[in-house]
Amino acid sequence: MALRTLAHSRTGDKGDTSNISLIAYDPAHFAHLCQHVSAEAVKAHFAGLVLGEVRRYELPQLGALNFVLEGALGGGVTRSLALDAHGKSLSSALLALEIPEP
Repeated sequence: MALRTLAHSRTGDKGDTSNISLIAYDPAHFAHLCQHVSAEAVKAHFAGLVLGEVRRYELPQLGALNFVLEGALGGGVTRSLALDAHGKSLSSALLALEIPEP
C-alpha cells in the first residue's frame, strides 16, 4: 500500500537539507510506520536525488517521524537550477513509498 494511505507529510528546507515530517492519520499506525519507514528505506526511495545522509527522528507523542535529508536540494534554493529548489514536492514523493498493510 502507498504510505499516503496511513500518513500525511510536511516539508521544510534549510540550505541543501530537506526536512520531511511523516504524520500518522491514526496514532495506532505509528508503530507500523516506525517498523517499515526507516532512514534506509527513505534513502533508497530517493536514490539519485538525495546525495547525503538520511536521519530519522521519532516523535511518538505526535505519532510522527521526522526525516532529515542531507544533499537533497541541488545545493539549496540560491544555488540550484531545480524547478522545486525548496523540495516541497519531496513530501508528496515520500507518500508514494510502498509499505505492507498493517
